Amino acid sequence: MSGEPEERKCIAAVKIRGTISAPLQVRETLKMLNLDRNNYAVLIDNRPSFLGMLKTAQSFLTWGEVSKETIAMLLKKRGKLAGNKKLTDEYAQKIGYKSLEELAEAVFNCKVEYWKLPDVQPFFKLHPPTKGLKGKIKKSYGAGGELGYRGDKINDLLKRMI
Repeated sequence: MSGEPEERKCIAAVKIRGTISAPLQVRETLKMLNLDRNNYAVLIDNRPSFLGMLKTAQSFLTWGEVSKETIAMLLKKRGKLAGNKKLTDEYAQKIGYKSLEELAEAVFNCKVEYWKLPDVQPFFKLHPPTKGLKGKIKKSYGAGGELGYRGDKINDLLKRMI
C-alpha cells in the first residue's frame, strides 16, 4: 500500500437483487449501506471501507463512478427529505449551498457526504429500469450480466431508472 491517498470519487450503488437466501453478512452489509429494497440507490465515496462493503455484497448490487449530471438529476427528481418531502433549493440554501446544482457539485467532489446531510433520506427510491435490465441478474457485469462493478456505465442505468 502506498502512503499517498488516491483521489476520492463519488460512487453510486444500486441494489438489483433480492436477499431472501443471502448470507447474514451480506444482509447486514446491505443494511449498513441503507439498501433495504430492490431498486434503491446510495451515493458513497471510494474509501476502502465502502469498497470492501461493495465487494462483500457484489452478488446483489451493481456500482460505478457516477457523473455530476446524474447526481444533479438524482437530487432533483428522487431526493427526499425526512417525511417523504421533495428535496428543494430552499433546503440547499438552508444548509449553505445556493442551489441543488451546487449541492450536486459538492457531493460529486466528495466535499460533503450525501448520507450525512441533516433531514435527508440517505437513499434514492428508483423505478425499475426502462426496457428492463439487459443481462442476467445472476452474472457479473463483465460476464454479460448485471451485477458488480460497471464503471461509468452506471450513469446509463441510473438515467433509465430515474
